[in-house]
Amino acid sequence: MSRRTLRIAVTALAVALLLLTPAGAAQSQDEVQKVLVTNFPQTQQIAGVVSVEGLVKHAQMQRLKEIVVPPVGPKETTRLIQAGTLSADGFTAIVLSLDGQTRGKALRPGAVGGILVPDEESIVRAFEEEGLTRFRIEIAASSVTGASVYFASDSERFTVAFPRYRVFLYNTTDKTASVNLFAYLTY
Repeated sequence: MSRRTLRIAVTALAVALLLLTPAGAAQSQDEVQKVLVTNFPQTQQIAGVVSVEGLVKHAQMQRLKEIVVPPVGPKETTRLIQAGTLSADGFTAIVLSLDGQTRGKALRPGAVGGILVPDEESIVRAFEEEGLTRFRIEIAASSVTGASVYFASDSERFTVAFPRYRVFLYNTTDKTASVNLFAYLTY
């Protein structure tokens, strides 16, 4: 075998080994690894130190707890119980869950639920003046009966379209209820 053929064979073997070895396989997960940051001056300026400490959170939980809701139907918009506001700014989805208990066994079965109305001037005005619930999000525990004082909805995922929502609660049973609304905001 000539020297030239030997050099080509050794070079080919070295290249093959480099190509077959996964990138970073020699480093463990605990070792410091080099990261390349590309600066795009026209689109996204990066200046100073770039660092990430701890976990990067991708969700946030908001709770409205133990809100007393007397019997009131969902179409009685002037009587709905105002439960507060949810801030959804920066998130694209919301998972809603509702639970609670009636104060005594319900003799008339019904639903206990929440309606989220976007906190925008024109939408709130239409809601307050004519009872129109535009772009609403609704969650309900639909089978509240006298079999148990406890109730819960299924968790449901919705797309967020506004940065803030006003929360209104209703209760179509014949007993007052204590309601908890859980809003898990995600991307």
